[in-house]
Amino acid sequence: MLRDRVTTDQISEFLDYIAQMDKNGSDRLPSLTDLSKELGISVATLREQLEVARAMGLVEVRPRTGIRRLPYSFLPAIRTSLAYALRVDPQCFQAYSDLRKHIESTFWFQAVALLTQEDHQRLRELISSAQKKLNGSPAQVPHQEHRELHLLIYSHLDNPFVTGILEAYWEAYEAIGLNVFTDYNYLQRVWQYHQKMVEAICAGNFTAGYQALVEHVDLLDQRSPISPRQMFE
Repeated sequence: MLRDRVTTDQISEFLDYIAQMDKNGSDRLPSLTDLSKELGISVATLREQLEVARAMGLVEVRPRTGIRRLPYSFLPAIRTSLAYALRVDPQCFQAYSDLRKHIESTFWFQAVALLTQEDHQRLRELISSAQKKLNGSPAQVPHQEHRELHLLIYSHLDNPFVTGILEAYWEAYEAIGLNVFTDYNYLQRVWQYHQKMVEAICAGNFTAGYQALVEHVDLLDQRSPISPRQMFE
C-alpha cells in the first residue's frame, strides 16, 4: 500500500506510531516512558516529537487522561505556516487568496451537489441575517455570515485538505483586517452576489451559481490594500 512506503525518514518515529494507530481504532497512547522503550528512542527525543505533533493538531495532552490521538485535520499545520508567512510578508495574503479562489471554483459543482435542503434553508437564513445587518442603523459588517456561508457550501466535501485551506483562509482574512467595515457599496455588491449564489443553488442552477461565485471573488481585488502595520494591530 502507498501508506506503507512512507518511512520514518519522512516523518518522526512518534508520528509514524500514531499514524499506525488507526489500524486498530485506538486513540490512547502509552506514557512517554513506555513509548521510549517500545520505539527505542530517548524520552527527550519523544518530547520534542510530541510537541511537533501537538502543533500540528494530531494529538492532545491532558494531565489526567494522558496523550490522545486526534482525528486528522489539515488546518493546524496550514494555520501556523500561513500565519508565519503573513508575518514575514503580509502581501502573501494575495497569493493565498488566489489559491482559495481556485479551490472554491474547482470544487464548486461537487460541493453544491452535496448540500441538503437543511443546508439550503441555512443559506437563506444567512442571506437574511446579512441583509438585516447591512440595512440596520448603524450598519454592521456581516462577517460571520460571510464566513459561514462560504464554509457551509463546501462543508460536505470529504476532503480535509480543501476544508483546511478554506478554514485557514477565513482566519487569515480576519487577521489582516478584511472583516472590518469597508465601503458600504462594496459590501452591498458582495451580498448581491451571495444572494445570486444561494438562489441558484436552491434552484438547482449550479452553473448560474458558479458564475456568481467567480464574479464575486474578484471583488476582493478591488479593496484598498491593508498596510503591514494595520494587519497586526
